[in-house]
Amino acid sequence: VQLVESGGGLVHAGGSLRLSCAASGFDISSDIMNWVRQAPGRGIEWVSTITSRNIRNYHDSVKGRFTISRDVAQNTLYLQMNWLKPEDTAVYYCTKGAVWDDVRGQGTQVTVSS
Repeated sequence: VQLVESGGGLVHAGGSLRLSCAASGFDISSDIMNWVRQAPGRGIEWVSTITSRNIRNYHDSVKGRFTISRDVAQNTLYLQMNWLKPEDTAVYYCTKGAVWDDVRGQGTQVTVSS
């Protein structure tokens, strides 16, 4: 199982980014997939989940701004982030399964300036 995140960067508040998570070794459509994040000096925080039945859930702090999706053909998970805020600054990781804090990838840094 391998998960490789990309797409992070530096944006101004109000900007947008789309994160990608390329998966290998398993089929992302058959498992729960999550996005989690870790801000400097803080623990891992759950952000969003998509189930094998396409049920999507979001942390209250990102509802209406972030959208989780997946491309089964590319075996890739996405997180579209709009209206970014400075408090969204963190390293973002994708994880698989119900244990959403089982981080295995390197993550991608998102920095939002005010």
